[in-house]
This record gives sequence, structure tokens and C-alpha cells, in this order.
Amino acid sequence: MHVMTIVGARPQFIKAAPVSHVLREHHHEYLVHTGQHFDPEMSDVFFEELNIPKPDINLGIGALSNVEQVSQMMAALKPLLESQQPDWVLVYGDTNSTLAGALAAALLKLPVAHVEAGLRSYNRDMPEETNRVLTDHVSRALFCPTQTAVSNLAREGITENVYHVGDVMLDALVQNRTRAGNRVLDDHRLHSGGYFLATIHRASNTDQPSHLASIFAAFARFSDTPIVVPVHPRLRQSLDRAQVQVSPNVILLPPLGYLDILGLAASAKIILTDSGGLQKEAYMLGVPCVTLREETEWVETVEAGWNRLAGTGVDSIVSAVDQALNRTPTVRPPLFSDGRASQRIVETLASLS
Repeated sequence: MHVMTIVGARPQFIKAAPVSHVLREHHHEYLVHTGQHFDPEMSDVFFEELNIPKPDINLGIGALSNVEQVSQMMAALKPLLESQQPDWVLVYGDTNSTLAGALAAALLKLPVAHVEAGLRSYNRDMPEETNRVLTDHVSRALFCPTQTAVSNLAREGITENVYHVGDVMLDALVQNRTRAGNRVLDDHRLHSGGYFLATIHRASNTDQPSHLASIFAAFARFSDTPIVVPVHPRLRQSLDRAQVQVSPNVILLPPLGYLDILGLAASAKIILTDSGGLQKEAYMLGVPCVTLREETEWVETVEAGWNRLAGTGVDSIVSAVDQALNRTPTVRPPLFSDGRASQRIVETLASLS
């Protein structure tokens, strides 16, 4: 079986790593990096830490508008797809790289397999929602991380070749949990359970100065608790542009690799984030989460009581943190399966080829 894998952003590197390792045991993979995340701190470090094979090609398509990025990726992918003629084009998640790969393959009548299919936030203002919906509707194999995702697809009339395989991010976490270090904790004299971890990168927050100001004002309310914030390049530019007040308890760090983030997340008292992936990882690690958005595609974590939707209001964030610290249950149902999603995906693709 010959598979072309298309990735371009940090979450996709994490998701692709365990699948690529299984895939390459018995099959051939041609790995394309679109260049969507082009900063070495957001790209190269993940390939090194996760032992992902070097991409066969990097398209080098970096920071552009959504329309320009998708169109340029599709144009660059077309000759590759035509020359490779893969049995499957494998895409992950909901980024512009996902959509570009799926559309280019579908228009060339090549079969698309979508890992992390069926997620829905039902907020079409999010580019990620448009990307995931369109990708699902052109895919021939849809690999769902949860039963809720399967049900979401069924409501849209997609029932053929839909597979509930579990979440590949759990595969990555299981494989790398013991490798996660405490370097950042040691460097900043942090203690397990003695700090919050926060990440902010969604355009709905970084492109709204009022949202950013409100989030950091809420952080200031926890003046006795260090709040560690690895700074996504988009966040750095937005903080500078909006001249947001950052309180002394907030520790701004450069972007971190997967193992450092995993170590920080595992030892945090609470996680505050607008990231879909970190919401899941918080649940997998047993760390309460507060989501800095009005909605989430990971509704299961909210229903289980381990995640709270706070939006960006100061009082709502403070209230959600208080509830997370004092009302999080002790039970965590196995929402994301058993850490063997990668094997199921590769076996299913081979059987369908």
C-alpha cells in the first residue's frame, strides 16, 4: 500500500507520528509537509522529538491568508499527487493543510482518508469548522476518535466507511509520557501542582484585542499562582500590537516542543486553553481544563465534568477555574479508547485498498 500523508501544523505532527510508525512497518509512505507551521520551534522540533521521518518534500507555503494558503497548497500538491498516484491520501484534523490535501486529492479522484473525522463545534465562524466539514464530505474513509464523532457524521448522512478507532493523540501520549521531562519546571522553579498552564492561539482570541485583554486580566486575578504561557508566534504579535498588560504571575515562554508541553501539562494544577488538542490531553492526563472559548468540538470532556467552557470574560474564567478546582469528578471514562488507534487505521486502510 502506498500512502501520501499531508501535514503542516504542530497538532498534525503529533497525530501523524504514531500512525507513520505503524504504517512504515509494512507499507510505503510519502510524507508531505506543506510548510504551514514553518518556524523551527513549531515544526522541526516535533519531527525530532517524535522521531517522525524527514518529509519527502516541504512545500514551504507559510503565513498567508486562508484563501491564499489553501489555493497555493492545492496548486503545489497537484503535480505530486499526479506523479505519486497513492492508494490513499491521508490527512489529519482541521487545518488549511487538511482541506488543501483533501480537496486536491478528491478533484483528482484519489481516495482521501481523514483522521479525526466527525468533530463539530457548530461554529462556522471558525475556519477549522469549515475545514473539517468539507474534508469529511470528500473523504472515502473517516476515522473517528469518539462515538460522538460517528453520530455527528450520521446526522449529515455520512455512514459508509466510518470507523470508530479511538484517538491517535492518546497513542502519542502513551508512547511518550515517560519521555516528558521537567526541564521547564526546573528552569523556572515550578513545582508539580503549583502552577497553571495556559495556551492561546485561536484567531478568535489573538485577533481580538478585547478578548486578549480580558483573558490576561483574568490571569492577574490568580496573583499567587504562576501561570505558564508558551507563546505561539501569533500570540506574541497580538500581545505586542494590543499592548496587553501581563501581570507578574504570568511566565511567558517561547514555543515549546511536544515533550516539554507534555511535561508541563502533566504536572499542572489546571490547564487553560483554546486548543482542541490540549483539551484532550488534559483529560487524558487527568488535569482539570478550562476552555477559553464559547464552544468546543470535544463535548465529551465537558459532559464528563473535566472541562469547562469559560469564553473570554474575566468573571466567567475566574468562576470556571474555581469550579474546575473544586468540582471536578474523580472518575474519567475512557473516552478516547486504548492507545491503539494507529494500528486500527493502518489495518483498515490496507483492507480497503
